[in-house]
Amino acid sequence: MLTADLRKEYTLAGLRRHDLSPDPIQQFQKWLQNAIDAKLSEPTAMTLATVDKNGRPSARTVLLKGVDQCGFIFFTNYQSRKGRELAENPQAALVLYWVELERQVRVTGSVTKTSRAESEAYFRSRPRGNRLGTWASDQHSVILNRDVLEARLKEFEMKYPGDDIPLPPYWGGFALAPIEIQFWQGRPNRLHDRFRYAKEADGSWLIERLSP
Repeated sequence: MLTADLRKEYTLAGLRRHDLSPDPIQQFQKWLQNAIDAKLSEPTAMTLATVDKNGRPSARTVLLKGVDQCGFIFFTNYQSRKGRELAENPQAALVLYWVELERQVRVTGSVTKTSRAESEAYFRSRPRGNRLGTWASDQHSVILNRDVLEARLKEFEMKYPGDDIPLPPYWGGFALAPIEIQFWQGRPNRLHDRFRYAKEADGSWLIERLSP
């Protein structure tokens, strides 16, 4: 299948230095709110890239569940491939691509686990079925068929018939503390606007325009 002729011209907007907040987290929150206000189907979907101890990369889509000055927060099974790789090498990258807005954000930094209290608070906020599914799925393990999952879900539905479902010991959050954040706005002729925030030793942010 040839895709060379599938081209799109980016014309919605531009991005200038004076448009940017001096704080990249505030700038990201502004763009995220724009994506939410535009009613995109999954405005918090982001690609998470990790690397194992042998240098082999892997990537998958996760959902952003919070962002503040401490970092970008997501939740997962700590025994999953991404959980194991982050334990081996706590460096990661994130990409959010809002195609309808012709915007992309790239984030790199170090990752730490959120506190157990933070993980429990988020876990309690999830729908009951999602919490039971966390117990039913041994994420990334090989299973014979879907019947295995359905049977395990029924097992935990009987084990926890009410709303008091405990947080599994192997599940929780990660926070990625950024050292670099890039903002990309599509422009005509592939001359896109691209700005990089790089964290300085004193905690301030250096903002530079990059060639696309």
